[in-house]
Amino acid sequence: MLYLIAEQLGFPGLLNLVRYISFRAGAATATALAIGLLLGPWFINYLRVRQGKGQPIRADGPQTHLAKRGTPTMGGLLILISVTVSVLLWMDLSNPYVWACLMVTIGFGAIGFLDDYDKVRKAHHAGIPGKARLALEFLIAGLASYLINTNNGTELYVPFFSGFQLNLGIFYHIFAAFVIVAFGNAVNLTDGLDGLATMPVVIASLAFVLIAYVVGNAVYAEYLGIPHVLGAGELTVLLLGIVGGCLAFLWFNAPPAAVFMGDTGSLALGGALGAVAVATHHEFVLVIIGGLFVVEALSVVVQVFVYKRTGKRVFLMAPIHHHFEHKGWSEPTVVIRFWIIAFVLALAGLSTLKLR
Repeated sequence: MLYLIAEQLGFPGLLNLVRYISFRAGAATATALAIGLLLGPWFINYLRVRQGKGQPIRADGPQTHLAKRGTPTMGGLLILISVTVSVLLWMDLSNPYVWACLMVTIGFGAIGFLDDYDKVRKAHHAGIPGKARLALEFLIAGLASYLINTNNGTELYVPFFSGFQLNLGIFYHIFAAFVIVAFGNAVNLTDGLDGLATMPVVIASLAFVLIAYVVGNAVYAEYLGIPHVLGAGELTVLLLGIVGGCLAFLWFNAPPAAVFMGDTGSLALGGALGAVAVATHHEFVLVIIGGLFVVEALSVVVQVFVYKRTGKRVFLMAPIHHHFEHKGWSEPTVVIRFWIIAFVLALAGLSTLKLR
């Protein structure tokens, strides 16, 4: 909004700073962080009063989690409010990629909110039916994919190969929707310990800040041999807004957590990362940068697949972070070690920009 106002005025004086993506992206971080920190205490008290018993805790989970009973959930709303306000304030309102990714963020957040609300209302961890939830997710992801690919094509780029691409045509929309939905649910499955999903989302977002910036710059994109997407640089405003919102949330989610993110936040953040990867044509790189989330999701898939066919468990409990808890790792140990893994994987993903 401020960009539109400054543009109408001709970017006079200090408003000339608004012309630059780097300034607006940094401002989005500061704005989201400030909104989250200022709104957080009141918002958490409101959730605590409204929810009473808070998020249901699984009785078959690690026994240390039973002490978290009464902690309110839906804290992801704090992230969504912070991110949405800051992005709308600082983005270029004419950019289709930010609108598409913001649609996924808010849409997936709404689905997660319905799931969290159902869990709190029924005092049960099941939530809304899985098929209905997936159908809504694919509907939103499909619309976003259509908006994105109308502007930047349906080519699938493979890392490590400069200039190599496959035009999937209409099938790319299906692939893109799958990436968005899969990553939304992968981050959702990772969100099982205080701060476990939040910091890896911050790390992945920062990695994609660099990717979005170079993809949106014709000179850098040509030098690195990566696809150039005109306007993709504007996604840095959204990504750094997510960083600010997540850091503000982490202030209150640090152990012992005063609030849980819930599906409201984890689905929204995962979907946002998936949508950004699609918009920048870096879907395969997302698998590397977000490798921690991929492993968490695969651990659930493997556990369910093997158990249904053999009656045996591969892991003591899935997702895999609970496996390590059952192995005797304390919650802070699991969280910090997984943060380190997320950081290393982000560096590995960024290295593909040059290995072409």
